[in-house]
Amino acid sequence: MRRLFTAGAVLLAMAGLAPAAAAAPDIKAELRKIPGLTIVSEDAAPSGYRFFKLTYTQPADHRHPGAGTFQQRFTLLHRDFAAPTVAFTSGYNVSGSPNRSEPTQIVDGNQLSMEYRYFTPSRPEPENWAKQLTIWQAAADEHRAVQAFKAIYPGKWLATGGSKGGMTATYFRRFFPGDVDATIPYVAPNDVIDPVDVYNRFLSRAGDDPACRAALKAIQRDALKRRDELGAIAAADAAQRGLTFSIVGSADKSLEISVIDSYFAFWQYQKQADCATVPAPGAPAADVYAWYEKVESLNTYSDQDLAPYIPYYYQAAAQLGSPEAYDGYLRDLLRYPGADQPKTFVPSSIRIPRFDYPAMPDIDFWVKSRGTRLLFVYGSNDPWGAEPFELGFGSRDSYRYYVPGGNHGSKIAQLPPADAAAATATVRRWAGLPPASSQASSPLALRSAPAGFPDFDADLALSARPPL
Repeated sequence: MRRLFTAGAVLLAMAGLAPAAAAAPDIKAELRKIPGLTIVSEDAAPSGYRFFKLTYTQPADHRHPGAGTFQQRFTLLHRDFAAPTVAFTSGYNVSGSPNRSEPTQIVDGNQLSMEYRYFTPSRPEPENWAKQLTIWQAAADEHRAVQAFKAIYPGKWLATGGSKGGMTATYFRRFFPGDVDATIPYVAPNDVIDPVDVYNRFLSRAGDDPACRAALKAIQRDALKRRDELGAIAAADAAQRGLTFSIVGSADKSLEISVIDSYFAFWQYQKQADCATVPAPGAPAADVYAWYEKVESLNTYSDQDLAPYIPYYYQAAAQLGSPEAYDGYLRDLLRYPGADQPKTFVPSSIRIPRFDYPAMPDIDFWVKSRGTRLLFVYGSNDPWGAEPFELGFGSRDSYRYYVPGGNHGSKIAQLPPADAAAATATVRRWAGLPPASSQASSPLALRSAPAGFPDFDADLALSARPPL
């Protein structure tokens, strides 16, 4: 048990002298003590915080630590050594801005954000995709980082992320369950058995307005019937931007897959009320093209737009699984049936191994049988939530919430007030904090950030538009 007074303090007190307050350690000095960590820069941060861009030396293969290393990018938003710390990942690149995830806002804590391995520049050389880019290797990256930073932050730790980041946070907890005290995954898909999908059934019933679904399907059919007209606009745009299409094979193929995906993308990123913006069949081609630019660009699958996300498509084809294409009502208009699948978006130079069928059932069984202190948040209209994580017979102190009408940007703050308050109280309890006041726990308060911060985490911003 820690003593309240040191012997020296007692002597000073007896002499009527007050001991000088111990100076707080400097975060930069503490960071320099972590082996393998490099401070790239300290950038501007809101008052009360310090923000660092970092790199951390990681083994290229955690099962064979002597087989080379790579530099993984991190950022650190530091508030207080005694505050809770949130380990955040988007599952993609790391943001270069000092943004706070929602759990970080709720606990008013520090945030360690990491870039997922193989997302440039956090990539080993030479590359070995099959051995190095697995969910376990990525979890081991986070494990090493969290253990290293616990030397600085000995308090409570939470893990979080949205979409692929939410999946990553869950996998991290499955493989290293004792590293953090709780996990808050947002809009995280759980494709347990890849060939068995319910995505199309979900999409056929998305929202509660049949007219909306019909309008989306009608503009898809119209676009495919007018593919030459729209393709000419797309080609001009591609030429202006210097886009090429060697990975998928052709601009026409990219256009067709984009049209197929637009129905899914609408429900992923838009609200049902946005159906009012869907052009009617026969609308001017420029108007139709502009609508697709907002929902799913007809040049989405250019080499340049695919390049940042190739590691995701590789993992989807090798371990994560993916939704089946929702295109049965378009089959008579398709030139490339069956092309809308992850391997189409991976360059032929990268060999995709045999699909790892046990990987996702293992995660699913762990959540249901041993998952503890997990809080999942989904949107009721988000197609990625068609196959969600489910709590089971062995789940303890774990919860799942749905934002009514919510999409892929759903947050605790958007839940009905009672659910938002309950979820907020749970996160604070896991962080070792007392319940928030009624004002601070309201959805409006949760969405209000201190000066200098945006009201959302940029890694989850819909404008980023990752595939997942």
